[in-house]
Amino acid sequence: MNQQRWAVGLIVVAQWLGTSLWFSPNSAADDLMAAWQIGSAQFAWLIAATQSGFIAGTLWLAYSGWADRYSASRIFAVACITGAGINAVFSGAWTGFESGLLLRFAVGLCLAGIYPLGMKMIVGWVGTKSGSALGLLVGMLTLGTALPHGVRALGASLPWQAVIQASSVLAVAGAALVYFLGDGPHLKKSAGQRNNSLSSAFGVFRIPDFRAAALGYFGHMWELYAFWAVLPWLAAQLLMDARQLHPELSGSVAAISFLGIAAGFLGCILGGRLSHKIDSIYVAAFALLASGLMCMIYPLLARDWVEWRFAILLVWGFFVVADSPQFSSVSARSCPPEWVGSALAIQNSIGFFITIISITLMLSVIETLGSPALWLLLPGPVLGLLGLWPLLKKTMAGRVHTDSASN
Repeated sequence: MNQQRWAVGLIVVAQWLGTSLWFSPNSAADDLMAAWQIGSAQFAWLIAATQSGFIAGTLWLAYSGWADRYSASRIFAVACITGAGINAVFSGAWTGFESGLLLRFAVGLCLAGIYPLGMKMIVGWVGTKSGSALGLLVGMLTLGTALPHGVRALGASLPWQAVIQASSVLAVAGAALVYFLGDGPHLKKSAGQRNNSLSSAFGVFRIPDFRAAALGYFGHMWELYAFWAVLPWLAAQLLMDARQLHPELSGSVAAISFLGIAAGFLGCILGGRLSHKIDSIYVAAFALLASGLMCMIYPLLARDWVEWRFAILLVWGFFVVADSPQFSSVSARSCPPEWVGSALAIQNSIGFFITIISITLMLSVIETLGSPALWLLLPGPVLGLLGLWPLLKKTMAGRVHTDSASN
């Protein structure tokens, strides 16, 4: 048990350090845009390049089967070191916007060897009851997402190159933590006899339980990153309305954005602990339902209800990511152990492709439509719950059968 706890702790910290590569430009966005003389639209392309690289990388992992043929800890470490080197080049004086796009795409490729492989390592050490450990893993990633807003809120001003380079150092440290760790006792490597093809990778969707969990995850992803993307705009509107009522009010858009995203850390942790008492599928379904309700309610609140709007944003931030680790846990236990790496990779690939669509849609209409544009996110929770329903019904039926048998 102590060895398991040490392993989980090392993986969680390594994941947080490694995925700092993902958000490093965000920590110094204003300085970077000024240095390269680009606007927010061009900066958004840097984010999209990273996401696209991640999607391409996860597709390759699923296609090749590498995630299940080779040691996850070694792939993780190599990806961290390679990503750190590419990220350091990104901060060089010779780099501009066009070359920066290629470099961020390459960083995204490396992240594909970090995020899903970190989840596989957790499952390898914990087994099927991985909801709590994955909750800690995704919770730390959520804190990493919130960190750039926290830095801005505190007024820290480091040169943008130093911020980028610091994340490279952190990623190398993450590689060192897990390189010799191994993959844990609960998963075994694939025999390597599977034909390399996307049809083979997508074959995991023929498993009904995995398919249901993945559909729930896809609905969650439609909502999650788009909510995080528009949160600064919602925070700015909230702060403007609040100052009309209370001119002396302090606070900043960055602080509200940080709190809204960081609330998800608590959601992941508490959801993970709850999964010890009830099945992860119930935790995921409830969180998805709750975040959908917040999405529906928020645009209905009057502009002078600033306290309620702030509270809803925090509650929404709490639930919007709390289901993510539980979906991954259910997906991992629903497929054969030797497929876990590829299955999580293909699920991540599709999920992050969905985020590009929803982020682009939301950012293109939020200024015009205002907060009612948030209702465009509602199909995510609704369709996710519909896709999840067969597995939810099966789990409830199994529990009723078990209770009846025990009586």
